[in-house]
Amino acid sequence: MFHSLKVLRARASAQAASRKDLTERTRRILALAEEDALSVNEIACADPGCPDVETVILLMLAGRPTRAVKIAKPMETVTEADILEAACGTEPP
Repeated sequence: MFHSLKVLRARASAQAASRKDLTERTRRILALAEEDALSVNEIACADPGCPDVETVILLMLAGRPTRAVKIAKPMETVTEADILEAACGTEPP
């Protein structure tokens, strides 16, 4: 489904607080160092068997390859347990 640029901008603006909160919680929960970076995004998935929306956290840890942590729900509903399960399920932080 195609959304207008106006709708997409409004949605991005509304997500700003959720993105900031999730970024801070992820940094704290995974005990990331200052030199580590992360990016939090919510993406639509049209593949069969994929949730309509998923949250993707890119972990860019100093001296290690970037990895994507995927959580099959909107970022507004991601819990601390979701973050730990997704991050530790792929590889210890």
